[in-house]
Amino acid sequence: MTSPVTGTAPGADRPLLEPLALYGAGFAADPHGHYRRLRAQGPLARVRIAPGVDALLVTDYHAAVDLLRDTETFTKDPRAWQAGVPADSPVLPVLGHRPTAAFTDGAVHARYRDAITDTLALIEPHRLRGEVARVAQRLIAAFSGTGTGDLIAQYARRLPLHVFTASLGVPPEDVGRVVRGVGGMMDSEGDAAAAYDDLVGVVSGLVAARRARPGRDLTTALLEHPAGLDDDEAVRQITLILSAGHDPTTNLIGNALLRMLSDSGYGRSLHGGAMTAREAIDDVLWRDPPLANMGAHFPRHDTEFHGVPLRSGQLVLVSFAAANTQSLPALSDSAVRSGDGAHLAWSTGPHRCPAKQSALLMAMTAIEQLTSQLCDLELAVEPDALVWRPGPFHRAPAHLPVRFTPLDTIPVHDGGGAPDDVDHVQIRVGGTPNG
Repeated sequence: MTSPVTGTAPGADRPLLEPLALYGAGFAADPHGHYRRLRAQGPLARVRIAPGVDALLVTDYHAAVDLLRDTETFTKDPRAWQAGVPADSPVLPVLGHRPTAAFTDGAVHARYRDAITDTLALIEPHRLRGEVARVAQRLIAAFSGTGTGDLIAQYARRLPLHVFTASLGVPPEDVGRVVRGVGGMMDSEGDAAAAYDDLVGVVSGLVAARRARPGRDLTTALLEHPAGLDDDEAVRQITLILSAGHDPTTNLIGNALLRMLSDSGYGRSLHGGAMTAREAIDDVLWRDPPLANMGAHFPRHDTEFHGVPLRSGQLVLVSFAAANTQSLPALSDSAVRSGDGAHLAWSTGPHRCPAKQSALLMAMTAIEQLTSQLCDLELAVEPDALVWRPGPFHRAPAHLPVRFTPLDTIPVHDGGGAPDDVDHVQIRVGGTPNG
């Protein structure tokens, strides 16, 4: 047998060539260069996602679709693979088994997913748009008088954080721990395990509080769902909602804003009013999806997939970014920007993103609010000088410094309150403010 970590080929006298690393500054600075080299190896290529942890990465669009829809050959349960991974590996907080919709199949998966989708459906779209616009205005007001800002730290990261934590009923004093936990578990550098453990601690306290005293929030709705989740199951679904919702939405907003501000064509369209937020978002979802490499699957038995031999329990990841960009030559720029075609940024098959419409609505509203208030936004540094967050899973700038003409005041249509009170604003769930 071969190691599920090293990826030595069956029957081989020596290991295969060194896999390409998908972590560190080199990959963060030039992921598409890495994808071009990986495509030259075929529809699947060997990669290293952390020290001592290898995987096969699907870079071919058609192979990716086949994998994501094939529940007979592949399972989402990582435990056989995980047994051979170092316990302190930084990728385990993302890929390690937990009782959630992301790591289960069949009836168990359906039970968890139904609980999540039914609960998220309680956020009514028109109320969500209004809340996002209100929070966006308050965040913008906090820095609009300075003429400079960091659109990641001061805007893109805080806006979805508010929506998710407020709708779940997270106490304001725990919001900072949530964002550090979600961000920390996605990075390959730092203590990802400690970040995830602290996130679980916050959510465990929230679930215990809502068991004792139900509120008008999504946590209470999840606990009362007919799926009958126990406390640990509820904690794990909520951490999944936070990690799969907040960080990718932050990245989507940041990547779309960067696209609009760094490309000369986008710049002319932005300032001329022709470029829409939806067009920028669609382009990013094709070229730089916020979750670049994910969709972990594991063969149920030794098999061959698109001409590549796979071992039972071997980690196979999908590169949504590489698969999407492989398809781009067949599409015109106008088709990409209008959303024509079928990119994989939301995945496909039984594990496709359950919150696509909410994420799109949040991102579009966030960008529309920002560009309508600060009409002459421009990058404060050259695009090549931007630093990207490290890690194999996401594609996201660490900071997005901008400059603009300072504003004396901007209207905030939320009934008052200081800009730095934004995390205390309540989102309405199912027509009722959360408690």
